[in-house]
Amino acid sequence: MEPERVSKEITPKRQDYSQWYLDVVLKADMADYGPVKGCMIIKPYGYAVWESMQRDMDRRIKETGHVNAYFPLFIPKSLLEKEKEHVEGFSPECAWVTIGGGAELDEPIAVRPTSEAIICSTYARWVQSWRDLPVLINQWCNIVRWEKVTRPFLRTTEFLWQEGHTLHATAEEAQEETLKMLDVYRAFCEEMLAMPVLFGQKTDSEKFAGALRTYSIEALMGDGRALQAGTSHNLGQHFSEAYGIEFLDKNQERAKPWSTSWGTSTRMIGGLIMTHGDDSGLVLPPKVAPYQVVIVPIPPRKGDINEAVLPKAREVAAMLRGAGFRVHLDDRDQFQPGVWLSSASSFTRIPAAAS
Repeated sequence: MEPERVSKEITPKRQDYSQWYLDVVLKADMADYGPVKGCMIIKPYGYAVWESMQRDMDRRIKETGHVNAYFPLFIPKSLLEKEKEHVEGFSPECAWVTIGGGAELDEPIAVRPTSEAIICSTYARWVQSWRDLPVLINQWCNIVRWEKVTRPFLRTTEFLWQEGHTLHATAEEAQEETLKMLDVYRAFCEEMLAMPVLFGQKTDSEKFAGALRTYSIEALMGDGRALQAGTSHNLGQHFSEAYGIEFLDKNQERAKPWSTSWGTSTRMIGGLIMTHGDDSGLVLPPKVAPYQVVIVPIPPRKGDINEAVLPKAREVAAMLRGAGFRVHLDDRDQFQPGVWLSSASSFTRIPAAAS
């Protein structure tokens, strides 16, 4: 016999998996809908999950020798068009700015769908010698891709991500980088999110626009479908040729570097929900749960809760925070303690295997 569902406000998975997912996102207070189709508002609880993921991923990226930078949101059309296959791949999803300051622009500007064009054109100025290589840069930013069908976290018009862009002196170094970062993503998913993945090379028809080879990690969701949770691309010398990146090698000859790009996004939060959530609502691994411990004061039969219970509850919360736990003390007086048992939005349950 299946256990009784805690929340009757969440559609059972077997009844409608898509609706179950939306119910969990909204009921668990992870996100809300924005005024523009496909643009979500990430609420504090959902953003706290992203912050935990971002901190850990940022640490892993830096441990592999990469550094963070930031590049412009707006990309001139002429830069995108320098790599034909690349611009054709992203053209259907591009959002264009044609008016600025009340005047029509001389050239349409794309709102960042990805950053190869703006970053590679910058690298062409930065790289002159083999001593300038490798270039190992990552950035945390937002991306805009005009999607026709959207779903919170999984596929949105605007989303948050990190994107790495590197240059290398040899094809072997670029391939090593591509696979290294794929393994970083695999380890992150399995160790931080408790989300098993398969990983490997995508087919030519599925590879990134302009890439030599594309690799991805794929996670199996509760509906039996695979979710692409991260990608790593060996771009070969295509972008170096398109954007005029050259360097003087050790033999004092002109050469073109080999490049890579790789990224993960807030889509991982959707994968996290579908991996661990159940018919009672949201379930999060302890490493990304905004609250690892929730303290619910129980009022005494006689006496004031502020005098009899809250001081001790605050003391316990401070002790646990001092020990490194993320603690939430629910001192709201407009709810009864039973709300924690009747509402899936009020708490994050931890999988028994991970607790």
